[in-house]
Amino acid sequence: MQTNETIVTEFILVGFTDHQDLQIPLFFFFLLIYLITLVGNIGIIILTRTDARFHTPMYFFLRNLSIVDIGYSTTIAPKLLTTLVIEHSTISFTGCAMQFFFFATFVTTEACILAVMAYDRFIAICYPLQYFVVMSKKLCIILVTAVYTCGFVNSTAHTIVIFSLNFCNSKTINHFFCDVPPLLSLSCSDTHLVHFVNFILSTFFGGTTFLTVLISYIAIVIAILKISSAQGRYKAFSTCASHLTTVTIFFGTIIFMYVGPGSNFSLDKNKIISIFYTLIISSLNPFIYSLRNRDVKDAISRILNKITLLK
Repeated sequence: MQTNETIVTEFILVGFTDHQDLQIPLFFFFLLIYLITLVGNIGIIILTRTDARFHTPMYFFLRNLSIVDIGYSTTIAPKLLTTLVIEHSTISFTGCAMQFFFFATFVTTEACILAVMAYDRFIAICYPLQYFVVMSKKLCIILVTAVYTCGFVNSTAHTIVIFSLNFCNSKTINHFFCDVPPLLSLSCSDTHLVHFVNFILSTFFGGTTFLTVLISYIAIVIAILKISSAQGRYKAFSTCASHLTTVTIFFGTIIFMYVGPGSNFSLDKNKIISIFYTLIISSLNPFIYSLRNRDVKDAISRILNKITLLK
């Protein structure tokens, strides 16, 4: 039996909402979130790069987390904003593939770097005297290189298998970016290989990073409980509070998104959760690490005081 297969050269993105009265307010809201993400994360990068007091493994990883957050949000935000002001906003087949590639790269890299940061906190709290010996500059560079490599490998494999499919059911993506579920719903090819690859890679990268974080924090909690003084326990916990907050938000959202109910999960809820982990979290991270970190707050205060004196 023959099927009418046409070569899809572009897709139509439905966008975040089709309610006309909400589109302009949402445009300015998401634009504000995106600008906050850029300013906040660029600020973290500059601060941890220029101030010698932040030339430690923890802030080296934080700087890379900010780089990933900028890339993450920049992959999604521009096209999202376009869909809110242009009716029937389109994205080319190649553009869709590139957007998905970078999205998958950054989401994998973020998960991996959060796992590395959990290991860093584990060494800092459980083996404080050996911290700078274990977390040497060489090891930090190796870990960050491995993190970006994992993101590249995972996204390359996913992109190849997904965009090798034939798309003939429709070219309208009921989403604001090129994600796996809406893309697979448009395919008229056998998607068993895609589901298999997605399961294997997601289980490997997601499971490995989540277990690394979980095991690290179990060890951290045990170590903190062994500290005799309440002040000592508080000081130890405060060194990983910011990271724990970020990990909880990120992994909690991802698990709710992809492990939650499938068929009963409405597209509107899907889009709302997608907005949260693709855009909102990236804007929150600079605040989480600055508001809960005395060193960062002191450095920002010094910079603001210098600016005030210059005026």
